[in-house]
Amino acid sequence: MTIQENIGFIGIGLMGRPMTLRLLQAGYRVTVWNRSPAKLAPVIAAGAAAADSIAALVQACDIVLLSLTDTAAVDAVVFDADGVAASGGAGKLLVDLSSIAPQATRRFAEQLQQTAGMGWVDAPVSGGVPGAEQGNLAIMAGGAVPDVERARPVLAAFSRQLTHMGEVGAGQICKICNQMIVACNAMVIAEMIALAQRAGVDAARIPEALQGGFADSRPLQILGPEMANGVFEPVKWRVQTLLKDLSMAGDLARLHGSAVPMSALAAQLMQCHGSHGWLDADPATLIKLYQDDSPSRPAC
Repeated sequence: MTIQENIGFIGIGLMGRPMTLRLLQAGYRVTVWNRSPAKLAPVIAAGAAAADSIAALVQACDIVLLSLTDTAAVDAVVFDADGVAASGGAGKLLVDLSSIAPQATRRFAEQLQQTAGMGWVDAPVSGGVPGAEQGNLAIMAGGAVPDVERARPVLAAFSRQLTHMGEVGAGQICKICNQMIVACNAMVIAEMIALAQRAGVDAARIPEALQGGFADSRPLQILGPEMANGVFEPVKWRVQTLLKDLSMAGDLARLHGSAVPMSALAAQLMQCHGSHGWLDADPATLIKLYQDDSPSRPAC
């Protein structure tokens, strides 16, 4: 793969915008499309070309990257009448950066190969908006070796590591495992910060105090101070994203007969929080579950 390959990017949202900007900075020619055209302005200003349709984007590009909200969104973008599959062809590659269901990923990959002759790499990412902006995302990939290796230098524009986890779908399974840890971590950070505040400790200093120890984590360093100080903007990721991923963890666990009680409890608490209007909010707002004035505080 050389820098001459043309890249298409579909989904210019919280993550898609910084990833596209880093591709442009790396020297790639990038064509973009988004369901909400207004969100294209920052990447167009940086040098991306806007496509009038998904078909136009696919025809102009060698590798198509997706960064979409969920399984249904990927299904629509790829397989609707004017989607990727309708305009794709042999020699083109689709790389899905979204976090979606592994079973659906395998089905989509087979269908795309049969209808358009295109390869599929599932390459969900971890690190959030800061990681995308700084170019140090962790990527867990599933797919055929030649396809993953073709995608690797492109994805290096916004990642610090890419681990090939196995066949198509393996990347999505690994991302679900990642999100189980992240979601449970975020939940216990919220209850810990609330306890520290009630006990009279300067909770905003806890991440500093624990840095480098066994309790340290990136979520602690990011969410801890925000929770302690009540800073919930700008939104870097969303409660509904974690909730969607925990739901997929439950589905995967049922499929394989594995118990996930910690993740199930985190999902229940997160659903309680989201039902009070916080689905589109940053996970730092989970602290509200443990504050007296919050309507989403669970009875206990």
